[in-house]
Amino acid sequence: MQHSHIVDSATVANLRDLGGIDLPGGSRVRPGLALRSGQLDRLDPSGDPMFDALGVRTVIDLRSGGERAAFPDRVPGGAHLLVADVLADRAGNGVATALTAALADPAAANRTFGRGRAALALTEDYRAFVTSTAARRAYKQLLTALAHRGGGPVLFHCTAGKDRTGWGASLVLLLLGADEETVRTEYLSVDPAVHARYAPLLERFLAGGGDPEIADAILSVRAEYLAASLNALADHWGDPENYARSGLGLREDTLDSLRSRLVQAA
Repeated sequence: MQHSHIVDSATVANLRDLGGIDLPGGSRVRPGLALRSGQLDRLDPSGDPMFDALGVRTVIDLRSGGERAAFPDRVPGGAHLLVADVLADRAGNGVATALTAALADPAAANRTFGRGRAALALTEDYRAFVTSTAARRAYKQLLTALAHRGGGPVLFHCTAGKDRTGWGASLVLLLLGADEETVRTEYLSVDPAVHARYAPLLERFLAGGGDPEIADAILSVRAEYLAASLNALADHWGDPENYARSGLGLREDTLDSLRSRLVQAA
């Protein structure tokens, strides 16, 4: 399998299990431990048996303080919440944090993000996912939680589950040995779910005179965005292993534990 398994949740958008993705050497990602999604503000475990069955024990919120305040997570009973703000030290918190706000005000969006500026700003966000101090701290938290033996299933998310979450999933797969084609396939696979989730907002944005190019840049999952992160990693650290050790400060035993937990024979 080349991309994550969709979990048909009634209350959480873009919920997916990385388990089952093929890795080199006849192995694959172990199911049920590494989960990704959009925000959990509508979570209702009692009315969502598919989510409840996952047994999530740790939730990692990659969003900014403003996003968390506007749409607080509903954390399942017994689960531990970790805040890992990827763009905490980025001026204005970046475009990735302003997805719904940008589309809610077409006139302001046209002024701020027109003439290709939305795509350029998101590209800069994707570089910051790799290089900024806050992002490196956040993704270290994510990988450490996933590596924790006996820690149970970990769910990590941002707002739409495509940008900060998309890079998080990409980094996990790279460190498990996935090739870039597999990483790219997984990254792009969430595009239909994101467009479906934000279809009403998109319709209102366009009806209000919003520039379609801006909406496409903000909502779409584009290979060139992922390439910006991959290029930043290669430029500064060479490869994912060195990035994990030197960029994120992860110890060798943490990386060993990550692989032993998340990799299984196919």
